[in-house]
Amino acid sequence: MLFTQEKRIRRHKRGRSKIKGTEETPRLSIFRSSNHVYAQLIDDQKGVTLVAVNDSGMKKGAENKEISNKAALAYEVGKAIAEKAIKELKLSKVIFDKSGYDYHGRVKALAQGARDGGLKF
Repeated sequence: MLFTQEKRIRRHKRGRSKIKGTEETPRLSIFRSSNHVYAQLIDDQKGVTLVAVNDSGMKKGAENKEISNKAALAYEVGKAIAEKAIKELKLSKVIFDKSGYDYHGRVKALAQGARDGGLKF
Protein backbone atom coordinates (compact mmCIF):
# COMPACT_ATOMS: atom_id res chain seq x y z
CA MET A 1 0.00 0.00 0.00
CA LEU A 2 1.41 3.35 -1.03
CA PHE A 3 1.29 6.39 1.19
CA THR A 4 0.19 9.83 0.01
CA GLN A 5 3.73 11.17 -0.35
CA GLU A 6 4.84 8.16 -2.37
CA LYS A 7 1.86 8.58 -4.70
CA ARG A 8 2.72 12.25 -5.20
CA ILE A 9 6.33 11.40 -6.01
CA ARG A 10 5.17 8.86 -8.61
CA ARG A 11 2.89 11.46 -10.21
CA HIS A 12 5.75 13.97 -10.13
CA LYS A 13 8.13 11.56 -11.88
CA ARG A 14 5.51 10.78 -14.50
CA GLY A 15 4.99 14.47 -15.19
CA ARG A 16 8.73 15.21 -15.24
CA SER A 17 9.24 12.64 -17.99
CA LYS A 18 7.22 14.96 -20.27
CA ILE A 19 8.27 18.41 -18.97
CA LYS A 20 11.70 19.88 -19.68
CA GLY A 21 12.70 23.46 -19.01
CA THR A 22 15.08 25.38 -21.25
CA GLU A 23 16.89 28.69 -20.91
CA GLU A 24 14.21 30.45 -22.99
CA THR A 25 11.26 28.74 -21.23
CA PRO A 26 12.36 27.46 -17.81
CA ARG A 27 10.32 25.10 -15.68
CA LEU A 28 8.37 26.74 -12.83
CA SER A 29 8.59 24.04 -10.18
CA ILE A 30 6.75 24.28 -6.88
CA PHE A 31 7.01 22.51 -3.56
CA ARG A 32 4.30 22.67 -0.95
CA SER A 33 4.95 21.67 2.65
CA SER A 34 2.33 21.77 5.37
CA ASN A 35 3.31 25.32 6.35
CA HIS A 36 5.23 26.85 3.45
CA VAL A 37 5.32 27.05 -0.32
CA TYR A 38 8.40 27.31 -2.54
CA ALA A 39 8.78 28.14 -6.24
CA GLN A 40 11.80 28.06 -8.50
CA LEU A 41 12.61 28.50 -12.17
CA ILE A 42 14.84 25.69 -13.44
CA ASP A 43 16.85 25.27 -16.65
CA ASP A 44 16.88 21.48 -17.06
CA GLN A 45 19.35 21.51 -19.94
CA LYS A 46 22.08 23.01 -17.73
CA GLY A 47 20.68 21.61 -14.49
CA VAL A 48 20.63 24.97 -12.69
CA THR A 49 18.08 26.94 -10.70
CA LEU A 50 17.72 30.40 -12.21
CA VAL A 51 15.49 32.04 -9.55
CA ALA A 52 13.95 30.78 -6.32
CA VAL A 53 11.31 32.32 -4.03
CA ASN A 54 9.70 31.11 -0.82
CA ASP A 55 7.17 32.55 1.58
CA SER A 56 9.52 33.28 4.46
CA GLY A 57 9.37 36.96 5.25
CA MET A 58 6.21 37.50 3.19
CA LYS A 59 3.81 37.19 6.09
CA LYS A 60 4.24 40.90 6.71
CA GLY A 61 3.75 42.71 3.42
CA ALA A 62 5.09 46.08 2.41
CA GLU A 63 2.12 47.77 4.07
CA ASN A 64 2.68 45.73 7.29
CA LYS A 65 -0.56 43.86 6.77
CA GLU A 66 -0.63 40.31 8.02
CA ILE A 67 -1.22 37.62 5.40
CA SER A 68 -2.58 34.72 7.39
CA ASN A 69 -4.25 32.69 4.66
CA LYS A 70 -1.90 30.12 3.11
CA ALA A 71 -3.49 30.50 -0.33
CA ALA A 72 -3.03 34.28 -0.21
CA LEU A 73 0.59 33.74 0.74
CA ALA A 74 1.04 31.34 -2.19
CA TYR A 75 -0.47 34.00 -4.48
CA GLU A 76 2.17 36.48 -3.27
CA VAL A 77 4.92 33.91 -3.93
CA GLY A 78 3.61 33.54 -7.49
CA LYS A 79 3.67 37.29 -8.01
CA ALA A 80 7.20 37.49 -6.57
CA ILE A 81 8.58 34.74 -8.83
CA ALA A 82 6.99 36.44 -11.85
CA GLU A 83 8.49 39.78 -10.87
CA LYS A 84 11.97 38.27 -10.49
CA ALA A 85 11.68 36.36 -13.77
CA ILE A 86 10.68 39.47 -15.69
CA LYS A 87 13.10 41.92 -14.07
CA GLU A 88 16.21 39.79 -13.56
CA LEU A 89 15.98 37.21 -16.34
CA LYS A 90 13.79 39.10 -18.86
CA LEU A 91 11.54 36.03 -19.26
CA SER A 92 7.81 36.01 -19.76
CA LYS A 93 7.11 32.39 -20.73
CA VAL A 94 7.55 29.35 -18.46
CA ILE A 95 6.46 25.72 -18.24
CA PHE A 96 4.38 25.02 -15.11
CA ASP A 97 5.34 21.94 -13.09
CA LYS A 98 2.84 21.26 -10.31
CA SER A 99 5.06 18.50 -8.91
CA GLY A 100 2.36 15.88 -8.61
CA TYR A 101 0.04 18.06 -6.51
CA ASP A 102 -3.63 18.54 -7.36
CA TYR A 103 -4.34 21.84 -9.10
CA HIS A 104 -6.35 23.53 -6.36
CA GLY A 105 -5.76 25.53 -3.21
CA ARG A 106 -2.22 26.84 -2.81
CA VAL A 107 -0.98 25.39 -6.11
CA LYS A 108 -3.76 27.14 -8.04
CA ALA A 109 -3.19 30.38 -6.10
CA LEU A 110 0.54 30.35 -6.87
CA ALA A 111 -0.18 29.77 -10.56
CA GLN A 112 -2.72 32.60 -10.61
CA GLY A 113 -0.27 34.92 -8.87
CA ALA A 114 2.41 34.11 -11.45
CA ARG A 115 -0.06 34.77 -14.27
CA ASP A 116 -1.16 38.05 -12.72
CA GLY A 117 2.51 38.98 -12.31
CA GLY A 118 3.03 38.66 -16.07
CA LEU A 119 4.18 35.08 -16.71
CA LYS A 120 2.61 33.00 -19.46
CA PHE A 121 2.30 29.22 -19.19
